[in-house]
Amino acid sequence: MPEISRRAFGGLVGGGAVTAAVAGSTTTAEAAAAPAERPFRARGTARPRRRPNILFILGDDLGWADLSSYGSPHIRTPHLDRLAAQGVRFTQAYSGSATCSPTRFSLYTGRYPGRTAGGLAEPLGNRTQGLDPNHPTLASLLKKAGYDTALIGKWHCGWLPDYSPTKSGWDEFFGNFGGALEYFSKLGQLGDYDLYEGDATYKDLRYYTTVLTERAVEYVSRDHDKPWLLNLNFTTPHWPWLTEDDEETGREIAAKIRSGNVMGGLLHNDGGSVEKYKEMVESLDASVGEVLTALRRSGQEDDTIVVFASDNGGERFSYLWPLSGGKSELLEGGIRVPTLLRWPAALDARQVSHEPVYSPDWTATLLEVAGARPDKAYPLDGHSLAGYLLRGADVPERDLFWRVRGNRALRRGDFKYYRDAAGKDHLYDLSADAREQADLAAVRPELLAELKAAWEKVDGGLLPYPAS
Repeated sequence: MPEISRRAFGGLVGGGAVTAAVAGSTTTAEAAAAPAERPFRARGTARPRRRPNILFILGDDLGWADLSSYGSPHIRTPHLDRLAAQGVRFTQAYSGSATCSPTRFSLYTGRYPGRTAGGLAEPLGNRTQGLDPNHPTLASLLKKAGYDTALIGKWHCGWLPDYSPTKSGWDEFFGNFGGALEYFSKLGQLGDYDLYEGDATYKDLRYYTTVLTERAVEYVSRDHDKPWLLNLNFTTPHWPWLTEDDEETGREIAAKIRSGNVMGGLLHNDGGSVEKYKEMVESLDASVGEVLTALRRSGQEDDTIVVFASDNGGERFSYLWPLSGGKSELLEGGIRVPTLLRWPAALDARQVSHEPVYSPDWTATLLEVAGARPDKAYPLDGHSLAGYLLRGADVPERDLFWRVRGNRALRRGDFKYYRDAAGKDHLYDLSADAREQADLAAVRPELLAELKAAWEKVDGGLLPYPAS
């Protein structure tokens, strides 16, 4: 397929996407009659008087186009598509990094992963580092502002005894500490049992996505007397490639882990398929649907901000067209992620935004709309989108910066500077070349030099990587 222009790309994943979403669960005639998305426009009204609840849902390794509302030709995600139709769908939203734990550092702190020692691991793989409990987080700052806080699911910012959500501002924690686990036995990347309630193990050998969904439904259904933050971090569709019907395969993987072949089991290189991946994503969609149904029945839907995103780009079986690259890379496929926002009290439905945004921006945004103040000793790298979303202001002009071992990237407007693993610098115009195939480095050398210098200026203020 040829490269597509910005206008054509917007048509592919913009105005026609809701029609595609509806087509996943209706007839072709009904889909054709469904209202199309329109470009985002703020209501321009005063901020709602009530401070919102915040439900921030993360999928794990979910690719850019793995939802039917983003163009997947074979995966059907009616619940997430409905969420998109009820709010704003972002076509140029990014994760804070290209792998699991650095993105979580950036979301929890609102800062580049390289600001903290634990954020240098890509991803965290042992007990020696994690998120410093003294560092302010989205949860600790909201808690100080009067919020109840909970994290359900994957933490992946350090292990006990030194690191835990309950040490970093979350009142409640139910989930796993590591980056991956076998979905039934709960054996994780350190080879031990990894399902906890607070800081104590909790035994439940049922399919993990089901367990997390039940906990999240219980949390949002409570009679809360304060506004609340719930970080709901699914492991789906991260490897190993298992659905609720794959308990026997799970036992085989668990046996490998117990024998000492931990990552050999979890990586599941001898299993999985496009069809199995489809089932996992559709399972995630159904789980999100259950949680959102519980939220509606609780009477809190209008006053709850719901954000859905992925922690990084897609993996082996993801559908990423038209992007190139994938998880662990700073090409678009490794960092551009599906992102949905709903807040009925403040935002209109069926809208699409093509503005570039990324993980640390959400931290700054949520703090502002909740009336919480960042800690001046730990300045945010993200920029609040509240003015854009609520008052119709322009998105703040700033560069989007990424750094991983072997890759670097910086986006300014439509242009992206990228250095690959071989050390070669590239320049792409994403408005005309979302697939990053037309290298403009030789055509625009002055711009390349300008963006490279901007990247190096930010990098100079970050912690260096330890010698490998």
